[in-house]
Amino acid sequence: MSVAFRRESDDEHLEPKFEVPIPPGPNWVTPTGLALIEDRVGQFEALVAADPDETALAAAKRDLRYWKARRASAELIAPADGSSVAFGTRVTFRMGGQERTIAIVGHDEADAGEGKVAFTAPLPRAMMDAEAGERVDFNGKAEAIEVLKVEPI
Repeated sequence: MSVAFRRESDDEHLEPKFEVPIPPGPNWVTPTGLALIEDRVGQFEALVAADPDETALAAAKRDLRYWKARRASAELIAPADGSSVAFGTRVTFRMGGQERTIAIVGHDEADAGEGKVAFTAPLPRAMMDAEAGERVDFNGKAEAIEVLKVEPI
């Protein structure tokens, strides 16, 4: 019989399911970030306990493994004093003639739409340890960023 007429299992055509990738490096968290992780663990534990659908259950278990791993590796970082750019600070800066404000947070708390940027991203890394009034190099340009204000989150 021709292969064209053979019925194959529907499972053969599904996308493979991979684990949710864990960002490399330390898992630094703010108190808000740690609360977010705890909340996500609780949400996925409830989904696993309540969902009889096999496909949804597998996805919930995968996400629960991710959030439990993030909780286990979380390093709560002491609040920054705001004297210089550091993890857990809100930074107002001028770049390219525009003023912006970002909060430097952990990977799981990062949300560009809310102005929360992971501490490992290029922009926060360029500004680390700078104080208000300093200029720092960024993206190959000398003194591309002027730090205007630094405050603890």
